[in-house]
Amino acid sequence: MTPRSALAALLLMSAATAFAKPLDAGALARFDAGYARCEQKYEHMRGHADEAYLGVYRVKVDDSTRAKLAELRKKGAYKTERAKADKRLDKPSAELDKKFAAQCAATWGQVESQAAASTPASAPAKK
Repeated sequence: MTPRSALAALLLMSAATAFAKPLDAGALARFDAGYARCEQKYEHMRGHADEAYLGVYRVKVDDSTRAKLAELRKKGAYKTERAKADKRLDKPSAELDKKFAAQCAATWGQVESQAAASTPASAPAKK
């Protein structure tokens, strides 16, 4: 690996890390506001907000990450951003409903794929 390609790889890794901030109060608030709309429409999504949020970032769901999300939800930045997001989403719109249907389906797909990844595959049956 040349020094130039090593530097490029390092810059790309740091840029990716900068954009992937799963434990950000504002991002969590906006996600929660949208996910709450999904929960209203789709019964099977209720009670899985943490798994969905962490699944989007491909972060392992465990007691530690759930506790971190709970702490973020207590912060003023979260509450302020959540109020803004709720206000934006309260305006009824057929176009917004259509976007939410697609977003809810994609988000639920992340929950299912993360659950499948964390479940050990069963051993093949011996003959």
